[in-house]
Amino acid sequence: MAINLSIPAALRSFVGGLNQVSLDGQTVGQLLKALATEYPDLSPHLFDETGSLRSYVNVFVDGQNVKNREGLETPVTASQSVTLVPAIAGGRAL
Repeated sequence: MAINLSIPAALRSFVGGLNQVSLDGQTVGQLLKALATEYPDLSPHLFDETGSLRSYVNVFVDGQNVKNREGLETPVTASQSVTLVPAIAGGRAL
C-alpha cells in the first residue's frame, strides 16, 4: 500500500527536492528501506554502517514519535501522516 512520507527541507536535496514521496510499506521500517532504495544518496543520512537507524533520525506517525511506540515495526496506513525528522544541531546560546 502506498504511504506518503513527508521529507524535511534538510533532506530534500537527496530526493530531487520533493517535500513528500509515496512509498509502499506496512511498517515504518519498510518505508525507510524503500526510501533508501529509491534514493540511495539519502541512505547514509538515515542508516549507520550496520544498517541501524541513526539515533538522531526521528519518524513521527500522526504526530507521535515511533521511538515511543513500536520503533521501526510501527505499522502505518495510507490515512496516517508519516514525517521524517532528523535532529538539527548548531546555533548559539542566547
